[in-house]
Amino acid sequence: MKKWSETLFVVVAPGLEQVCAVELAELTSAELRIVPGGIEFEGGLRELYLANLWLRTASRVLVRVGEIKSRDFPDLFRKSVKLPWGRFVRPETRVRVKAVSHHSRLNHTGRIAESIVAAVDRALGRETPPAAGEEQTVLARFENDRCLLSVDSSGEILHRRGYRTETAHAPLRETLAAGILKLMDWDGTVPLFDPMCGSGSFVIEAAQIALRRAPGLDRDFAFRLWPGYRQGLWDALAAEAKKQELSPATLTLSGADADIEAVEAARRNADRAGVGELVSFHHKELGQFAPEGADGLLVCNPPYGKRVGKNEDLFPLYQRFGALLREGCKGWQGALVCPDERLAKQTGYALRKKALLHNGGIPVHLFALR
Repeated sequence: MKKWSETLFVVVAPGLEQVCAVELAELTSAELRIVPGGIEFEGGLRELYLANLWLRTASRVLVRVGEIKSRDFPDLFRKSVKLPWGRFVRPETRVRVKAVSHHSRLNHTGRIAESIVAAVDRALGRETPPAAGEEQTVLARFENDRCLLSVDSSGEILHRRGYRTETAHAPLRETLAAGILKLMDWDGTVPLFDPMCGSGSFVIEAAQIALRRAPGLDRDFAFRLWPGYRQGLWDALAAEAKKQELSPATLTLSGADADIEAVEAARRNADRAGVGELVSFHHKELGQFAPEGADGLLVCNPPYGKRVGKNEDLFPLYQRFGALLREGCKGWQGALVCPDERLAKQTGYALRKKALLHNGGIPVHLFALR
């Protein structure tokens, strides 16, 4: 049997490419090609499964099916039919195509999608597509009359770990929270505190890192529907991941928030994530609670307005955060997610820009306070 090997592409939120590449380098010895928005490499089923199982900062893992140069729809259909769809789509699986087009003659994304769906049906030898049932997502990206076709191996986007069924105002994506912790070189060996924790993303992701728990262990994935899915390989990789988990430590991982409903949601989210006994959440105003410990990471995604330069009313909040770091968490490192440097400077600390990220579509800086 020929070894399965394909070009894989890990989709990553802007600003997290290097962090994700470090994660990926621990899973494969393949050459990694980092580009804006992701990482490309050659891999087999093992690497595909491991990427979905272990990557904390990735959004999706795609497999490249092929690239087509085309300027009319009949040609797109003819060339698409020749691609190896049978490796990724069973006869009973529906196909959904997400298409985008830039600087190309074929710019009607709806018709692009229809042409590719028809080509997949023809390639699989079915006269009509299934009306219901499981679904495989195909991504078609036209750029300068060239169409790159990929299949999504992940299914539901990877930041949806399954535990955060309740959210507070302006929640932070789990992948972004994990990426920020990694950008701050937090490895689970020192305490962590989020004084405006919302629904608990920083604290819960920190607990998962401290436990060395694979984020994809209890998820379902699109690749399980593929004709070549190997249940035995997945079971072996999942079993190995469970063996690598650490026992709960006496590490202080805590959050606080002025909103009692957010605190209660964070506690329930932590329980669903299986880390409820490892973390603590407190109903406290900013500055009213500080954890014990000579060192640690004080990390926060505080409120900020969408229009940079119009945030003067938030100055006192950031001043209180700086006071908490100086007085309540003396000796700790500070990290702040904020789009406005004027706001961040209200902490009274010198700022070091660690990364430019995007939170809810807003460009934000990750500032290290020193």
